[in-house]
Amino acid sequence: MTLGPVADQLTIETPEQTSLDFAVAGIGSRFLALALDIFIQTLIGIVVGVAASLMITGAAFFSPRSGMWVAAAVILFYFLLYFGYYAVFEIIWNGQTPGKRKMGIRVIKDSGRPLTPAESIGRNLMRIVDWLPGFYGVGLVCAFCTSGNKRLGDLVAGSLVVRESDLSDLKPISSALSVSVSPVPASFGTLGAQQLSPEEISLIDAFLSRRLDLEPHIRYQMAEEVLRKIKPKLTLPADASLSTEKILEAVAYERNSTRGYS
Repeated sequence: MTLGPVADQLTIETPEQTSLDFAVAGIGSRFLALALDIFIQTLIGIVVGVAASLMITGAAFFSPRSGMWVAAAVILFYFLLYFGYYAVFEIIWNGQTPGKRKMGIRVIKDSGRPLTPAESIGRNLMRIVDWLPGFYGVGLVCAFCTSGNKRLGDLVAGSLVVRESDLSDLKPISSALSVSVSPVPASFGTLGAQQLSPEEISLIDAFLSRRLDLEPHIRYQMAEEVLRKIKPKLTLPADASLSTEKILEAVAYERNSTRGYS
């Protein structure tokens, strides 16, 4: 893995010897994502605060000790709201919070793989330090001084925030010949892979080489989208028992074989 000369590009070498590029998210997009997340947290905090004040008043009316326990629970809730919010969303949304999703950015490992839950929790607990002396002062200085715009939490977790790529952005540097795919089943006949453009072949190559790093539902959706884009040029068999990925593998194999490679 290497970073570009101005730290705005992450290049990852996959096990299939294919290089994939990720655009590093800028400080501006990260700030806007953070602002939206803080806005959501603030709204939740206001609603809970109003409800909590009523609960504390009611509990204290019956028992002062009960009011203290409710107040302690509210303090714990606000701590979890501020720090747990980011970790929980990044775990269940594969590196995204509502703000990051809106801005089209995502947290990943420096290797290009998703963060583990422990890494996400550790990354977000460092917000305690990144916030100092106020409104991410330490975090901003760190982001300006490090390649990849990393705050302390990113340095601890070995993470990086990148811009989300759509299918049109999946362009591997190496040729499609490096992707390991299965032979075309005999029942398939000729699929018409030669009708595809170099860009469409590169799209298939990018998906096949990156698919193991994708969440299952994202992997399925991307496979369906790739096939949808190239399907009008293909001659597919009536056999519907094979998965979309197997069809894409067969198309890549046919294309490589007709060029004299396998």
